[in-house]
Amino acid sequence: MKLIFNLFWTPINLIRKIRVVWTILLVLSSTLVFSQKENNNSSPNFIVILVDDQGWNGTSVQMKKGDASSMSDYHHTPNLEKLAANGMRFSQAYSSSPVCAPSRYSLQFGKSAARLNMIRVQMNTDHIDHTTKMTIPKILKKVNPKYITAHYGKWGMGIGNSKMGIDFGVHPSVLGYDYSDGKTGNKDGGFQPPEWKFSTSSDPKKIYSLTQRSIAFIEKQVQSKTPFFLQLSHYAVHSNIEATKLSLEKYEKKEKGKIHKNAYFAALTEDLDDSVGILLNKLQELGIANNTYVIYCSDNGAVPTLPPRRKYKNSYNYPLSRGKWDATEGGIRIPFIVSGPNIEPNSFSDTPISLADLLPTIADLAGHSGRRLMKTIDGGTIKKVLFSSGNRKVKRKDKGFYFHVPYINNIALGRPHSSIITDSYKLIKFHDNNELNLFDLTIDIGEKNNIADEFPLRAKKLESKMEDYFKKYKTVKWEKGIDWKFESIEEINSFY
Repeated sequence: MKLIFNLFWTPINLIRKIRVVWTILLVLSSTLVFSQKENNNSSPNFIVILVDDQGWNGTSVQMKKGDASSMSDYHHTPNLEKLAANGMRFSQAYSSSPVCAPSRYSLQFGKSAARLNMIRVQMNTDHIDHTTKMTIPKILKKVNPKYITAHYGKWGMGIGNSKMGIDFGVHPSVLGYDYSDGKTGNKDGGFQPPEWKFSTSSDPKKIYSLTQRSIAFIEKQVQSKTPFFLQLSHYAVHSNIEATKLSLEKYEKKEKGKIHKNAYFAALTEDLDDSVGILLNKLQELGIANNTYVIYCSDNGAVPTLPPRRKYKNSYNYPLSRGKWDATEGGIRIPFIVSGPNIEPNSFSDTPISLADLLPTIADLAGHSGRRLMKTIDGGTIKKVLFSSGNRKVKRKDKGFYFHVPYINNIALGRPHSSIITDSYKLIKFHDNNELNLFDLTIDIGEKNNIADEFPLRAKKLESKMEDYFKKYKTVKWEKGIDWKFESIEEINSFY
């Protein structure tokens, strides 16, 4: 009888157990689905801190592992050191031009400045399609319509005083920014004759007011629980040079370095760093640091001397050659630090990257698939580099980095030139006499040893690759008599 009872009840118990297990699985499944939806809605925040004219070695962050010359011997930037300690620094990061406006265009559109035919400051940019959907704000809003975007500080994209008195700049809203300071330029940050004036201020180059306005924007988005993209484009450390009295007093007493010696410039650099610390502390206070990517970079290299002059022994960018205005390493290699979710703390990368990589990288980190995106731009996503201790290569449509200075500029090299970097080799071509300079950047970042005669086939191959790229995008071509004073590419009327 007991055996019959057990046989009768066992299936019933089994069915009950199955029902219980099934109920648990349903609960777990629904919880998992909810969790996935919640994660999908938790888009990361992005902050790009773009500084003006800061050299590769302009901070106290050592940009290249084991190379003390990749940091300043005078400037002190403790907050950037903390940022780097929490993230990854890149030893071979490039702007897209040795001057500001072309680099800023490249950052927003993910294309080289040469391809955009954006080659100098204060030039007409009507030839560029500003309504394209391929900008950082628009791509983010495509990934998640809830993204709110802002740009504060120096816009610097095409604005200037033309001969006809016409403002030919483009407003940040055209590129998709919800909030901005408008079509701002150097003058909005205290740039005025005499250019190389040194003075003190309680808000040098509007560093602190820009930071507070940025924080107000961040607080508003946190309160409304909306993901955001913020580009904080500082007017520092561009001239005119201003600093707080407290910082200046510190550097007037501090022993000067062999490379960096200007107390005002060092003080301004630390004031800028102080504002970075204020911003980073606010992210911690608001509890969003773990879901926010912070990218710190410069628009081009530092000026070669303070104030600039044609002849000098070592530039402010030493061991790099020369500086701003020239497509030499001192003019285009920049500081670049990224911190955020899944990035290994205190990591280094020697992978070559450029400002054109920011658009696809931010899109990728936000959840964009990126395959179609990569076919229409020059930049490539560095997400895999960031998530793999810096040891991956970046896939791009074209392996080369292109830099184009097709005019005479007497405050710099004074010669029209272009350059291309592929892997570790860099070619500089001077257009006035077709001179070729070839350098192996793995052993010669100072560009001292021209090996073009030693490797003529390699030099010619790089020259052909560069000119094929220029022909493909109908890039402006230098002709005798063209200097930096042109306003539009139509004035030059010479193309590859």
